[in-house]
Amino acid sequence: MNCARQAAPAPTWLPQAARLYLAHTEGGLSLRELARREGCHPSTVLRQVRRIENRRDDPLIDDALNRLGADTQIPPKDPYAHKETPPMTANMRQDRPASDEATVTREARRILRRLAETGAFLAVARDLEKAAVLREGPDGNTTRVAVVDRSVAEAFALKDWIGCKTRGRVTIYEITAAGRAALKRLQAEHDAEMQPGLAEAQAPFVAQHSDWETRRDERAERIRYNRSESPLSILARRRDRDGKPFLGSDLVAAGERLREDFEIAQMGPRVTQNWERFLTGSERGALHFGRGPAEGPSSARDRVAAALRDLGPGLGDVALRCCCFLEGMEETEQRMGWSARSGKIVLRIALQRLKRHYADLGESGGLIG
Repeated sequence: MNCARQAAPAPTWLPQAARLYLAHTEGGLSLRELARREGCHPSTVLRQVRRIENRRDDPLIDDALNRLGADTQIPPKDPYAHKETPPMTANMRQDRPASDEATVTREARRILRRLAETGAFLAVARDLEKAAVLREGPDGNTTRVAVVDRSVAEAFALKDWIGCKTRGRVTIYEITAAGRAALKRLQAEHDAEMQPGLAEAQAPFVAQHSDWETRRDERAERIRYNRSESPLSILARRRDRDGKPFLGSDLVAAGERLREDFEIAQMGPRVTQNWERFLTGSERGALHFGRGPAEGPSSARDRVAAALRDLGPGLGDVALRCCCFLEGMEETEQRMGWSARSGKIVLRIALQRLKRHYADLGESGGLIG
C-alpha cells in the first residue's frame, strides 16, 4: 500500500490496549493476527479492544484516538515477522503533534501531583489546546494552579491516570487510583536518578504504595511531606477566632503562583543547590522587567529570585519551604528555631508581602501556567 505522506511510529507511551485497538480498527488487522503477533489468545486481544471502544465517550480519549489513527498505514501481514514489530504506525497531524514519552513523564510528575491535592480537578474545554488544573478552596473560590498541553492530557486519559467526572462544554477530570500509583512510581524513579550513589534505592513499584515522600533541601537535609496536601491548603481550612479563614484565597493564590514559577523553572531541590543567593543582593538572576511568561524556565527562575529577594531572609525561607518544598509547618518551625505555632503567623506575613510584590508588578492575571 503506497502512502503519499510518511507515517511516523506510534508514541512509545501509548498503552498496549490502545495499540491493539488502532491496529484492529485503523490498520485492518484481525484479532487472530494480532493475537498471533502478541503471543496471546484472541479473546485477550478482544477484551482490550472492547475496553478501549467503551471509553470513546471520553472526549480526550476520542480525540487522541482520532488523531493517532489518522491516515494509518496497514503493516505487511508477515507470519514470520518478529513479535516486537509494531502492529501499526500512524501519521500525526502537524497542528498538534503527539507528546514524547519524556514530556509525558515530566508533566505527569508536575500535573498529577497537583491533581492529588484536595479539591483539585482538570478542566478541558472544547477546541482549546490547553487544559487547566483548578482547585476549589474552603471558601468556594476556584484557583488555577497549573496548565498543561491538551496532548499531554490525552496521554493521561489513555493511560487511565485521569478519569472523566462530568461532560459538557467543559469536561472535568479527576485523578484515578492508577494515577496516584503512577505519581508515586514516577517520583521514586526521579529521586533514584537524583541520588545515583544510593546503594539501597527503593524500587519504584514499591514506592507507589506508600503515602509519604522525602526530599533533600539545600543543606542536604531530608524533608518529609504529604504529597496530597500542601501546607497552604491545610492553613486555608483553619479559622481565626472570628470564624474567617486563616489564609484568604488571595494569599493562597500568591503562594500557588510562587510554587508554579518554582516548578516551571525546574528548581527542584538538589544537594549542590545554593538557595541562599536568592535571599541576598547578588546580581545573579536579576529580574528583567518586560519579559513575558512564555520565555520558559529562565524567566520563571528570574521571577522566583525576584520574589524571594523582595521577601528577604526569614520570610523568603518560610515561603520557599512551605510553598515550594511543601515542608510541614511544624518541621519548618524546628528547622528555623522558632517557637511552636509561630510559623503560620510568619507564613501569613510572607504571603501578604508576596501578594503585594505581584501587585506591584502590575500582573493581575493570576498564575501563568
